[in-house]
Amino acid sequence: MCRWAAYRGDPLYLEELVSSPAHSLIEQSHCATRAKTPTNGDGFGIAWYGDRPEPGRYRDTLPAWSDCNLKSLARQIRSPLFLAHVRAATGGGTRRDNCHPFAFANWSFMHNGQISGFERLRRPMEAMLDDELFNARGGTTDSELMFLLALQFGLRQTPMAAMAEMIRFVEGLAENILGSALVRYTAAFSDGKSLYAIRYATDRKAPTLYASPVGRGYCLVSEPLNDDVDAWAEIPDGSAVVLGDNGLDIAPFHPAQSVARSAPLAITA
Repeated sequence: MCRWAAYRGDPLYLEELVSSPAHSLIEQSHCATRAKTPTNGDGFGIAWYGDRPEPGRYRDTLPAWSDCNLKSLARQIRSPLFLAHVRAATGGGTRRDNCHPFAFANWSFMHNGQISGFERLRRPMEAMLDDELFNARGGTTDSELMFLLALQFGLRQTPMAAMAEMIRFVEGLAENILGSALVRYTAAFSDGKSLYAIRYATDRKAPTLYASPVGRGYCLVSEPLNDDVDAWAEIPDGSAVVLGDNGLDIAPFHPAQSVARSAPLAITA
């Protein structure tokens, strides 16, 4: 399973999540403690927002721990909103266009999880995309395709509703073609203004997600970046998270139902 970290708040150097903490994302790339696979060496990527609407991105197929450019960039780039990901491939080859985060216009997206039986579902999933989104597909992963489907279903207008519709579609497709459905989905995505996240699984065994204040902002992570367990709140399975101007909000996320109005999550500095 992959590991990722995301941040929104006052501008912060990427190294404060990516390389500096005791259990930084780079450390997790070769020694994850809360994942089925402790090594996440099938590539990495970062996406960050600055003065332009679209994110900057740097991705490569090297393990994160062996790329000196990543540490150098993380030390120099300061951003109010960024996403970072280290990959343990469950499908799709080890190539740059399969590395997260994915991007389309001003949106960025990264994911930890998988769709069971994806190879049999891929073609009908791709068939749902219009020409613009189909032609934007660069890799072969289920993650990128789920992102593009969410865009197809209205991510730019109603982010959480579009994600719910996308997951409902995938689960329904799997039921029809495979006779059963299993989607495990812990994802972060952004339009450059707000940071969103979802933790969900068909079988209620979603990949982990934690939140904590960092400086004058919040970070969302697959697993805590240090040993201060009291600083990290686990986001419950079946949750939608929004980090915006009003701080961090959480709401139930059940694709078979409508997404409820958000309510504050009890996380304090």
